[in-house]
Amino acid sequence: MTELLFRDDAYLRSCEASVLACDERGVRLDRTVFYYLSGGQAGDAGLLRTADGREVHISDTLRDAQAGEILHVLVPGSAAPVAGEKVKLELDWERRYRLMRLHTCMHLLCAVVPSPVTGGRITPDKAHLDFDLQGLALDKADIETRLNALIAGAHKAVPRWITDEEMAARPELVRTMSVKPPAGQGRVRLLDIAGVDLQPCGGTHVGNTSEIGPVVVHRIRSEGKRNKRVIVGFAGEAGTQSAL
Repeated sequence: MTELLFRDDAYLRSCEASVLACDERGVRLDRTVFYYLSGGQAGDAGLLRTADGREVHISDTLRDAQAGEILHVLVPGSAAPVAGEKVKLELDWERRYRLMRLHTCMHLLCAVVPSPVTGGRITPDKAHLDFDLQGLALDKADIETRLNALIAGAHKAVPRWITDEEMAARPELVRTMSVKPPAGQGRVRLLDIAGVDLQPCGGTHVGNTSEIGPVVVHRIRSEGKRNKRVIVGFAGEAGTQSAL
């Protein structure tokens, strides 16, 4: 099993690791700071530096659920490391930090739109959540105003753990209908945004909502009869109307 260092400290940008194996699917390591594609959040990119100075570029990070392995996907043409080799992992930090900011913003969006979440996606440039509104209307300007007020409120965002038994006793904490928190591992990770939002989440987040910066609601669109998709991005950047 790979030790997932990002779960305890999302601000770690690098770490030392040993190569367990490498094949056409990717590199397996004994520990990593790279977040793997999960819960709608994109996987991390960056590079591995070998002891002899080679740079091995990583385009994505995935998880083989069946094998329980974390796969660091090589950029085509990269010289693959070999099992037993020592490497230093270095995140594409600018990309990761944007993901952290937008992921935390999606938790605030859950507080602004208190309806069940049926899906979502987080990329470095924009993010969305789909809400089961059962016919209720949403006001784009109001959501944007309330999101930015929560961001400016500088609320602390702290990961913490509860037991499986505590999680089972509090089903109201689960907001995402499409992704259930893992059971049977003894504990479940929560993100606690003080006084704003508390729900299970294994992703990476900023430590204070003020780090997110101003955002805009690009678009609200229908996804079927009951669902509305709210698409959010950073203010001051070129908006896009393409689907997420």
